[in-house]
Amino acid sequence: MNALKANEVTLWQTIKTSNLSSNQDKIEIQNKLKEARYAMKAADFWLRYLDPLAYKKINGPLPVEWETEVFEKSEKPYKRLGAGLALASLCLAEDAIQKDTLLQLVSASIEVMPIYLADSTTGTLNSFQHAFLCNRLFLLNLATLYTTGFECPNKEEVIPELLVALKSVNEIYAEFNRDFPSTPFAQEYLAQYAECIEFVESQPKSLGLFDHYTFIRDFINPLFAKNQELIKKYRIVSHSLVDYTLNNDATAIFSKNLYKGQNEKGIYSRVNDPYVLAEIDRIGKLLFYDPILSGNNRRSCASCHKSGEFFTDTVAKTALQYDGVHSLLRNTPSLINANFNHLLMLDGMHFTLQRQTKAVVLNRLEMGGTEKDILTKILSCKEYKESLTKLAKYTPWEPKINMDHIASAITLYYSKFSKGLAPFDDAMNKNAEIDKPAIDGFNLFMGKAQCATCHFLPLFNGVKPPYVNSEFEVLGVPDDSLYRTFGADSGRYIINSAYETMHAFRTGTLRNTAKTKPYMHNGVFQNLMQVVDFYNVGGGVGKKLRVENQTLASDSLNLTGAEKQKLIAFMHTLNESIPFEAPPANLPKSKRKNLQWRKVGGEY
Repeated sequence: MNALKANEVTLWQTIKTSNLSSNQDKIEIQNKLKEARYAMKAADFWLRYLDPLAYKKINGPLPVEWETEVFEKSEKPYKRLGAGLALASLCLAEDAIQKDTLLQLVSASIEVMPIYLADSTTGTLNSFQHAFLCNRLFLLNLATLYTTGFECPNKEEVIPELLVALKSVNEIYAEFNRDFPSTPFAQEYLAQYAECIEFVESQPKSLGLFDHYTFIRDFINPLFAKNQELIKKYRIVSHSLVDYTLNNDATAIFSKNLYKGQNEKGIYSRVNDPYVLAEIDRIGKLLFYDPILSGNNRRSCASCHKSGEFFTDTVAKTALQYDGVHSLLRNTPSLINANFNHLLMLDGMHFTLQRQTKAVVLNRLEMGGTEKDILTKILSCKEYKESLTKLAKYTPWEPKINMDHIASAITLYYSKFSKGLAPFDDAMNKNAEIDKPAIDGFNLFMGKAQCATCHFLPLFNGVKPPYVNSEFEVLGVPDDSLYRTFGADSGRYIINSAYETMHAFRTGTLRNTAKTKPYMHNGVFQNLMQVVDFYNVGGGVGKKLRVENQTLASDSLNLTGAEKQKLIAFMHTLNESIPFEAPPANLPKSKRKNLQWRKVGGEY
């Protein structure tokens, strides 16, 4: 850390005394910036884990970020200003370089260094436990960030910086084992890590030629498993918010229990009895298909979220409104893997599955129900009333049946379909093989195509390590596939009114994407090739639409036709094996005559 601070001070002084109109001076600044970045990568193992907020000042990838993290997602989003070396690199690459801006970005990085040198931080290093927790985040970042260019603007430096980080951490392991001989990194782990370094050294230094697939499958995923074993063996307990969602029992990065995004049980959180959970699931399924939840008894959750279509609607660009005539503004999102998002809906309006469910049911444009009417109708059904009354015994703080009981049963039901693995998971876990075009497509995904800078492993959504928040992007999605006009939907701006959030939407998962057309928030694209073409040209700006705050790079990716096909071949390997169930044969009978003819799944 002292080396990083010294390099940053030298960089600041070089900028201060430079003449930015001189190419020689600019080259000197670039060299000092490179040295500072190498020093940062050497310390990244500690920096990113011990104080992630300070790290944004050292190497923040964006000038402004609006965050809502999992442990405070019920609060309003708050503004984080980025600074440091990544932004300094971008600033230095501009045609009109602003010296004051450069100095400010580097100064902000220098100013946070005392945080890492304070006793409150260094004191934690007296315990052996932090090393394994830091290492876990380091390994997750090796699989997701360090090889993608996410926070390294110079693509030619991604792999050299990776090597610096790998070799520096190897020295950390050796020093740690000398200091804590009773809780060491195992020799088996160290041997495989050494092989990992040898592999990277044998690779081309070009990001576009790096074999991400082998790197993650043969080295990072197995190393992660071994580190998890050590965390359990040494009974390591974290008190850091960085580890808030991570699961010590996960044995692989590509497992569906790596992190927890949502509590699908809701009000039934304390229930662990499998027989009781099975009853909640049964009732949840009936409610999901029952139009009794709608104002006119003709519309159910399954009206838009069709189980045979991965709980979305693959026919309509956007679903019908409650009136049965007009269409909703946005495409129906799949409910599969929804529980791996911290914020829900395309604009992040809701922070729990249950709030999202209730909001849809009570929305006058969607299901048009009212809480009082729904409860009255449901309790008129003997089967619902008896079951929900028994289940309410497991929620003594809420003994009276209410909408939380209903919503929680529904979310428990559909969330069980999010446990399936895909061929790509099996390949990464060495339980199967995938074809070479798909492997090539994954390497493109991580490198040249830049997909992985927004769609993070293992869920390929907008939740990146340490998996505590959801990211939003401005892509410039058009109103029509001919790119005549830019979409009017203001997206995240509705929830958090800021310049950066206008037209921003939550980054969704690419799992099952080959099965869940149409695509984008408004369903504008009908096939994956259209989507790939959209990104390849640089989004809306690349198509000459005016999108002032687009976060997607507007330069062409220059993908060839063959490369596009390989990308799509890879995306097909993300289709999960899911044992969908048939809809219920019948719905519970009601005492009310007008409810006797309800149709399973609704009428429209």
